[in-house]
Amino acid sequence: MADAPGRSNPLEIFAVFLRLGLTSFGGPVAHLAYFRSEFIDKRRWLDEAGFADLLALSQFLPGPSSSEFGFAVGLLRAGLPGALCAWLGFTLPSALIMGGLGFGVAHVGDLAGAPWLHGLMLVACAVVTLAVWQMARRLANDVPRGAMALAAAALALTLPATWGQLATITFGAAAGRLFLPGDTRQAVLPFAPQVSRGVAIVALIAFAMLLTLPPIVAAASGSSALQLFDGFYRSGALVFGGGHVLLPLLNAVVVPKGWVNQDTFLAGYGAAQALPGPLFTFAAFLGVSPQAPAGGLLGGALALIAIFLPGSLLIVGTLPFWSALRANQAMQATLKGVNAAVVGLLLAALYRPVFVSAVFGWRDLAFTLAALVLLRLRVPPWAVVVLGGLGGGALAWAI
Repeated sequence: MADAPGRSNPLEIFAVFLRLGLTSFGGPVAHLAYFRSEFIDKRRWLDEAGFADLLALSQFLPGPSSSEFGFAVGLLRAGLPGALCAWLGFTLPSALIMGGLGFGVAHVGDLAGAPWLHGLMLVACAVVTLAVWQMARRLANDVPRGAMALAAAALALTLPATWGQLATITFGAAAGRLFLPGDTRQAVLPFAPQVSRGVAIVALIAFAMLLTLPPIVAAASGSSALQLFDGFYRSGALVFGGGHVLLPLLNAVVVPKGWVNQDTFLAGYGAAQALPGPLFTFAAFLGVSPQAPAGGLLGGALALIAIFLPGSLLIVGTLPFWSALRANQAMQATLKGVNAAVVGLLLAALYRPVFVSAVFGWRDLAFTLAALVLLRLRVPPWAVVVLGGLGGGALAWAI
């Protein structure tokens, strides 16, 4: 790592990541390009080897990969205060916008049938279609993993939503361990994070306890706020492969309970594509809904913290042990299987709820394909979202 002995002031880290949070459009892959320019070319906080290894770590763990990468950079440069400042700076801009949008939708009232809303739903359909294609090319690009992805999609569509997701990920882990080869790769360089192994172990224990105890306590106490925390925490803990996997996980949490209706959910997801920063700030949009437990500012903040917390705990808990994990063949094979399964999970979500909730005829299908072509031509996602909202009105007028 370049300038390894060098440390940064947490406020400096906050300022750097705030600027990235205001300007990093385009999703996790694009975020990494911004990070590379900032941390290697401009600031020399990392060299190529260090960047590649932090990237491998953030992709190895469940959670938002670009946010985890930034959290790890902050942890290496200024310990836990630096990690917190990195997360806050990168997350705050889009979280405020998505929370504000959620408040606006709540005060407008029932938006069912609004033309611009339907346009955003069709944009969401195009976004998820592209995500499935890109993830399949990267994570299920051979016969064994392609078969695992199709089997996982069938499993997710057959079983009830929450159980289907857990069964899909479990299936992928077991199939990967049994049928896929593991890699033997040592970490490129030893990390020296400003966190001890003892603190790392505490973080891993906290991750596991927060995954298992809240649903039990919520069921016993009837606490609606704890139910909200559990739903968003569990979603953040199960996101393997990319932020778009949030869609089926969060849909199963909020729509069946009536916290947000299906149309508003998909429209908010479509709008999230237009913003800089992490897609996980979609949680703020959902949490402020008056129908959600707690709701309002408290609900939005609770949902936002809950969905980012698992990945942050895993970065703290894993970074000191990353060299050993990176060389573990069984772990690498298991992760390959999980990633193939999440391609299937997202493929199932593309059909239900995305396609069946948004596409009702040939005009809708043509609109979705046009949005997909624009995304493939690298038209900025925010522009496609704006065109989607405007085009929804035109589509309604044409009908």
